[in-house]
Amino acid sequence: MTHCFDRFQNMAAWIGFLGLLAGIALFASWLPAMAARPVNFMLNWVAGGDHAPYFYAKKMGWYKAAGLDVHLIQGTGSNVAVRRVAAGVDQIGLGDFPTMLLADGKGAELIAVMATYANSPQGIYWLEGSGIKSVKDIVGRKIGNPSGDAARVMWPALAKKIGIPVHSVTWVNIGPAAKIAALKAGIIDATTDFYNGNYLYRRVFGENLRFLAWRDIGVNPYDNSIFVRASYEKRHRETVAKFVQVTQKAFATCVATPQPCIKALIAANSGLRYSDELDNWHDVERLMSTHSTQTVALGWFNPKRMTDTYRLVSRYLGVEKPFPITAAYTNQFLSKAYKMKPETLS
Repeated sequence: MTHCFDRFQNMAAWIGFLGLLAGIALFASWLPAMAARPVNFMLNWVAGGDHAPYFYAKKMGWYKAAGLDVHLIQGTGSNVAVRRVAAGVDQIGLGDFPTMLLADGKGAELIAVMATYANSPQGIYWLEGSGIKSVKDIVGRKIGNPSGDAARVMWPALAKKIGIPVHSVTWVNIGPAAKIAALKAGIIDATTDFYNGNYLYRRVFGENLRFLAWRDIGVNPYDNSIFVRASYEKRHRETVAKFVQVTQKAFATCVATPQPCIKALIAANSGLRYSDELDNWHDVERLMSTHSTQTVALGWFNPKRMTDTYRLVSRYLGVEKPFPITAAYTNQFLSKAYKMKPETLS
């Protein structure tokens, strides 16, 4: 009888022990979700093909697997993204690098941690028959774009480069979705937009469309970059590293096979057309690709080009309080395992 009782006690102990192990295992399975660090990622603009990798990484659970609870926030311009991250409203932002430099000159202390556009996407669109034969003919004309658009910030650099007065044009506040309609209606004479939006303009205007890429006349600073506050980078280095490397992985994956990425983008954002955003993405690949991003790492900042970018911004826009360019960017979070394909070099 005693023997049976001892066996019962041993069995009960084992059952209790196994239950404890199961409880520990269950608790451990909850830890990543419980410990996931909230990260607000402020986009530079409304979601489009160029943002597909972020939505793909989120859909695939890559950010979550890295312990990050990433919230993708629609943008309304680089100025807005820069201000929100500088104020601590959002932890990470995406925006025009020269705009970030100007903010740093005013004490924002932001650091770029990954380049998404190693080539400037900026361009000016106008129509044949508008009387504008070359970009110099834009003097006295109306240019439409949002008030927070990075092109307005960089306009002095372009104006001085082509030899026209900085204040020789009139800026008209036009929302992102209204640019083409305003141009077609003649409300504005020209608009600024990214190279990777070319397909939208071609569809509407066909052979009547005229376009000048800023980079083709020597205004080619680093552009869209992912950035954080310097104080955040110091306190949360692991978070920044995880976010950057998951994002690199997503970009590399989308370069190799873009279709699933575009589908993830469209699933998360109503109103987008698959063919449009795929065209957008293929243009983005050219903006991403340089010798450095092909041979060193996807998202890499070339030190010489960064110095040139700072000089351009300082010369044409004016940095309120000068600082060393090395304080405004870092390559330390980038993995060299991810590179651009050689055939995408622009």
